[in-house]
Amino acid sequence: MATIQWFPGHMSKARRQVQESLKFVDFVTVLVDARLPLSSQNPMLTKIVGDKPQLLILNKADLADPQVTQEWRAYFEKQGKTVLALNSKEASSVKKVTEAAKTLMAAKLQRQEERGIRTQTLRTMIIGIPNAGKSTLMNRLGGKKIAVTGNKPGVTKGQQWLRTNKDLEILDTPGILWPKFEDEQVALKLALTGAIKDQLLPMDEVTIFGLDYFKIYYPERLQERFPKLSLDLETPDYIMDGTSLLGFREDYDRFYQLFVKEVRDGKLGRYTLDRVGDLNGND
Repeated sequence: MATIQWFPGHMSKARRQVQESLKFVDFVTVLVDARLPLSSQNPMLTKIVGDKPQLLILNKADLADPQVTQEWRAYFEKQGKTVLALNSKEASSVKKVTEAAKTLMAAKLQRQEERGIRTQTLRTMIIGIPNAGKSTLMNRLGGKKIAVTGNKPGVTKGQQWLRTNKDLEILDTPGILWPKFEDEQVALKLALTGAIKDQLLPMDEVTIFGLDYFKIYYPERLQERFPKLSLDLETPDYIMDGTSLLGFREDYDRFYQLFVKEVRDGKLGRYTLDRVGDLNGND
């Protein structure tokens, strides 16, 4: 697969804005997809943020494999990071984020209190890749619809401040991808979850990747969804037989679209595409 490049102009501008705005915030909120705790972290932004205190939020935790999410939380916490796993659509998100922010910035809040500063509002910046759920989280924290939301990448185009309560002020930024994906696996994972536009990768490659992954880690999901198909089939044969069984004749594109959509919608259950064990070369 050729190197995938996707870096629209508004993302280049947003990258500069992030760098310029760091001095105005106390900490950075890094929002990632819980199904891709590592692959949905932007290495370019990680470099820009540097040593700034960070709150790592594993969003869409309701769609991710709960056991694997626990493993990732333990991994990141071992690195000394403050980590939250949540579903930003839930009302409890506001309290969880606020409490985590206070824990992260406890030393600063203590210094302010000692200086007699009563209003101890913390300021943060939310960064992440497209489709990670930033706008949904902003709307939840603000208690109203203040950010445009959508189920496609690249919806938010500008920055905006949001006063959530007396404890927190948040600067939103557009979802920012790095200039190119040199790791084919990362690109396929992002494509399968809908973090990048479907036109960037062939749907057959994305489908084959997804089927191969589910065969290894979630075979029972495939067996339940396609009970007449044998998991022993080679993936291309699995697709051909599946297309026929679904009445799509030889329209394999319809099978690709169906499979990818059902994975994204959670109809094949909760799943996680990044594994802690992969960091050590283990399954």
